[in-house]
Amino acid sequence: QVQLVESGGGLVQPGGSLRLSCAASGSIFSTYPLAWYRQSPGKQRELVAAITSGRTTTYADSVKGRFTVSRDNAKKTVYLQMNSLKPEDTAVYYCNAGGYSHGSWGQGTQVTVSS
Repeated sequence: QVQLVESGGGLVQPGGSLRLSCAASGSIFSTYPLAWYRQSPGKQRELVAAITSGRTTTYADSVKGRFTVSRDNAKKTVYLQMNSLKPEDTAVYYCNAGGYSHGSWGQGTQVTVSS
């Protein structure tokens, strides 16, 4: 199992940027598929972006061209660079290692996009 801690959330104006970080500890990090999910009140948790151990990336259609997921295996950290933020990006963002059903989750970090 791997333990995950997110950071970098906050309040930002529409059109602004944030970079989320997720630091891992405990197990071999480089072999894990990693992902960012988000959840808004009353909605299901949804996949935002994912990156495999081979660094292949996948994005939700709603964030393509605006968000970038990356990983630094030496630092055991996964990042989510979020640009051109919109109010509809407001949510709690969670990182995941090892898959939705059986993987590990962080505690979440709040991102609020508002003027």
